[in-house]
Amino acid sequence: MRAARAIDQEINQYLPRLSDQQKEAVLSVVKTFAAERKDWWDEISKEQQDAIDKSLAEMKAGKVVSQDEALKKHKKWLKK
Repeated sequence: MRAARAIDQEINQYLPRLSDQQKEAVLSVVKTFAAERKDWWDEISKEQQDAIDKSLAEMKAGKVVSQDEALKKHKKWLKK
């Protein structure tokens, strides 16, 4: 987080040196970067979203098995 603050401070040091036209260009680039940030949820298919929602509902309903339990139950398939 400290590095982000240092970057912000450095950017702020340069802004007063720029003309209004240059500031508009910088703002345009920043807006483009900000618009490119997408939520991964919107990038996955509806089927994947449904599968995640189903899994979360099962988890909330207590339908979960610990990793240790799963390993014990399926030990025979895990042999090398």
